[in-house]
Amino acid sequence: MSQKLACIILAAGKGNRMKSALPKPLHPVAGLPMVSHVVRAAEALTPEKIIVVIGNDGQQVADTVKPHTTAMQTVPNGTGGAALAAKDALAGFDGDILVIFGDTPMITPASLQKMVDARRQLPAIGAVFSGIRPKDPAAYGRMMLDDDGTLKKIVEFKDATAEEKKITLCNGGVVCADGAKLFDWLAQIGNDNAQGEYYLTDLPQIARKDNRQTLVVELPEEDVAGVNDRVELAHMERAMQQRLRKQHMLNGVTLVDPETVYFSADTIVGQDTTIEPNVWFGTGVTLADNVTVKSSSYIEGADIAAGASIGPFARIRSGTRLGPDTLVGHFVEIKNTHMAKGAKAKHLSYLGDGDVGENVNIGAGTIFCNYDGYFKHKTKIGNGATIGANTALIAPVTIGAGAYIGAGSAIYQDVKDNALALTRAPQLQKEGWAVEFRRKKMKEKAEKK
Repeated sequence: MSQKLACIILAAGKGNRMKSALPKPLHPVAGLPMVSHVVRAAEALTPEKIIVVIGNDGQQVADTVKPHTTAMQTVPNGTGGAALAAKDALAGFDGDILVIFGDTPMITPASLQKMVDARRQLPAIGAVFSGIRPKDPAAYGRMMLDDDGTLKKIVEFKDATAEEKKITLCNGGVVCADGAKLFDWLAQIGNDNAQGEYYLTDLPQIARKDNRQTLVVELPEEDVAGVNDRVELAHMERAMQQRLRKQHMLNGVTLVDPETVYFSADTIVGQDTTIEPNVWFGTGVTLADNVTVKSSSYIEGADIAAGASIGPFARIRSGTRLGPDTLVGHFVEIKNTHMAKGAKAKHLSYLGDGDVGENVNIGAGTIFCNYDGYFKHKTKIGNGATIGANTALIAPVTIGAGAYIGAGSAIYQDVKDNALALTRAPQLQKEGWAVEFRRKKMKEKAEKK
C-alpha cells in the first residue's frame, strides 16, 4: 500500500453568515487565519502536496496559503464538487488523500495522522471518515454503521428521518481516501438531496459498489468544529485559547490567572516564565526562560531573552528585541528597538527605532523622536550610558558609551563617550515674588466681587 500523502483543504465557501467582506477562511483565531491553522496541521504530516480549493473570489485565500497550490471551484455546488476541483492538481497521484475543511482551525496533526493510519490498515479500506459524538448533535449529519462496524452511509441532517436523527454518531467532516480511486468516486456523486448539492458524505455508498469498505475514526468534537458565523467564531477563539493556555502551563509556564491571558497560535514561551493577568500576545512573539510579564501588558512581533521583566502596562511592538535581564517598566512603549543585556527603561517612555547598549539606564519620560514626518531615524546609545528623566533624543543621534544626559534635555547632536550633555535654560529666581503675586491676585479677586 502506498505511503504517499496529499491534502485537499476546502476553502471555497463564501461564508455569507459571517456578513463580512473578508473570506470566511481568513477570519483569525488566535491571531492566525483559520485556514492557516489547517495548513499548519497538514504540513506537520509532510505530505507531498497540499491543494487549497478556493472560490472565484478567493485570491486573498490563495495569497495567504502560498506557496501551496490552489484549485478553483467555479460553481459552489457542495463539498463533493469542491474536492473534485482538486483533480487536475493531483493527476496521477495514487497515495492517500486527506480532505480537510478550511474553517476548522482546531484540527490537530495527531487527529489527521490517526485518519491516515486507519486508512492504511488494510487494502480493503477505501476511505475513512471522522466521527464525533457531540453533546448536542444539532444539525450534524448522522452516521449509520453496518453490523461489522463499517460505515454504511451518512445522512445529512436536512435529509434525515426522525428515527435517523436519534443516532448519536455524527459526521466530523474529515475524510482520508485512496487517492487512486477518490476522484472516480467523486465523479459519481449525485445531487438528489434537499440542498441540490454534491456531498462528500455519499462516498461510503459509492466505495461499497467498488467492494471497498469505509471506516469511522472518532475524534474529539473540538478538533473538527467549524465556524459559520461570528458567534461560532467567538466560541472557537475561546476554545483555542483554552487549548493554548493548557499547553503552555504543561510546558512549564506559570499563568497567574489563565483566563485573562491571550496567546497567538505561534507564541513561544520558555520554562519558568511567569505571566500575570490581562496580558495579550500578538503574532511573532518568542519568550525565553525565566521571563516575567507583568499585568496588563501587550507584546507582538518581539524576541524576549532570558531573565527579562516587562510591565506592568507595557507595550512591546514589532521588531523589538530585549536582551537578557532587561527591565521594561510601566507605561513604556518600545518599537523596533534592541535593548542589550541589563538595559533598563522602567517608567513612562517611548523607545522607537533604537539600539540600546548594555546596562543603559533610561530615565522616566524619555522619548526617542524617530519620525520627521517622512522617514524613521535611529537612536543609538552606547554601553553604560545614563539618560536623564524627561529627555528627548532627536534621531538620528548617537549617545556614546558611559555618557550622561542631563534631565530635561533635547539632544540632537551626537554625544561622545563618557561626556555630559544637557540642554537647559538658566534658572531664574526672584526672591519674594510669590508674596507680591498673591497680594495682587487677592486684590483683583476682591474687586470682582
